[in-house]
Amino acid sequence: MQHETPLFIGGEWVEASSGARLAVENPATGETIGWVACADVADLDRALDAAARGFAEWRITGAFDRAALLRRAADLLRDRAEAIAPVMTREQGKPLAEALGEVRGAADMLDWLAEEARRSYGRIVPARSAGIDQHVIRDAIGPVAAFTPWNFPINQAVRKLGAAIATGCSIILKGPEETPASVAALVRALSDAGLPPGVVNLVFGRPAEISAHLIAHPVIRKVSFTGSTPVGRQLAALAGRHLKRITLELGGHAPVIVAADADLDRAAAVMAASKFRNAGQICIAPTRFLVEDDVHDAFVSRLVAQAEAIRVGDGLEPATTMGPLANERRFQAVERLVADALARGAELRTGGGRVGNTGSFFQPTVLTGMTPDMAAMNEEPFGPLALVSRVACLDDAVAEANRLDYGLAAYAFTGSARSMAELRNRVEAGMLSINHQGLALPELPFGGIKDSGQGSEGGSEVLEAYLNIRTITQTTL
Repeated sequence: MQHETPLFIGGEWVEASSGARLAVENPATGETIGWVACADVADLDRALDAAARGFAEWRITGAFDRAALLRRAADLLRDRAEAIAPVMTREQGKPLAEALGEVRGAADMLDWLAEEARRSYGRIVPARSAGIDQHVIRDAIGPVAAFTPWNFPINQAVRKLGAAIATGCSIILKGPEETPASVAALVRALSDAGLPPGVVNLVFGRPAEISAHLIAHPVIRKVSFTGSTPVGRQLAALAGRHLKRITLELGGHAPVIVAADADLDRAAAVMAASKFRNAGQICIAPTRFLVEDDVHDAFVSRLVAQAEAIRVGDGLEPATTMGPLANERRFQAVERLVADALARGAELRTGGGRVGNTGSFFQPTVLTGMTPDMAAMNEEPFGPLALVSRVACLDDAVAEANRLDYGLAAYAFTGSARSMAELRNRVEAGMLSINHQGLALPELPFGGIKDSGQGSEGGSEVLEAYLNIRTITQTTL
């Protein structure tokens, strides 16, 4: 059965004014499974008008009521998770268990933001003279334009939608055309929880046209984007021309430092689960494995065993533990990186090619002998590639970890407290997880440094970019 995903503007589900729509395909089968409305400028203008009206109402709604609505939406997501997850699997490809976890994780994020909504504290600053009151207050910045990707259609959107709602902003979300019904289910839960018309608007269409129109428009006061570094640069430049505040969560190429004193069984198991989750299509996926020489071979054998135990297939099948790449373009990109590495001297330890004759399935792949001249060691693979390099010592591992301009996530495994302290101080990443995978939780900041972005979309810091800080000083004398 095919599904139709319309736009959501001013509290109503509507078709594009032109009637245009785009096909949605299942990456496991290549079949068209639905259609999504394709907005034009007239639709965007309607969304902008709705967002302006929604902001006027929502900005004066108390934080207690905003928090209560977010909690209701979280409960609705949990109630609907079993129905939403198969839709996400058909659209995006990830195994059903991962899709279910994503929906439930989004509910957790809404609960966290509901509590943070009530804690956007100001302060009173002692004055220099009698009879003067000095206040610092925080209030909503205004309507937001947000852009989210297909790899986590609900998880990425909920951070932006929830933060805007929590702070009293309205928002226009440009959702991913590849996974429209998934993100629409999130918007429907927020609407059904009682959100006033215009506070949340959802559009799909031609990304360049939508971003150019929304970011430049005077109604929009803040921009949030999750996606590739090249596109992030373009949007940041556009936002800068119009003096719009922007949050960027961009690409990564996460290093994994495996020291000689690491627990190798734990390192291989934890990192394989993280590497091959969502077929490696994760911005914080571990990618460059930098392994000290003394334990290189022992670690590789464990990592290969973990990779070969993965069951690749349709995400709707119960036995599947890794689904397809999102589309054939991603398959070809990963295939190119593997071919380049092998041509430059890498050794294929497992995987390296297509699975089956239908869909965009790529084998979990482990390559060793990786060197900095190989394309995969410089370009974000965004696929199921584990790239292993020998290093002589911790200094060499840190040097390679910091070589690229990316600075999103990093991982390390060591039994030494001294090494842990050194890694905390020297690894250039917005997030570092040592001896486990502890990233992307609602209560922790989520964001990168260097070319991996600016700002945070988690923890208590998540609301800062959606709030103005204003000084009020007054005297009654």
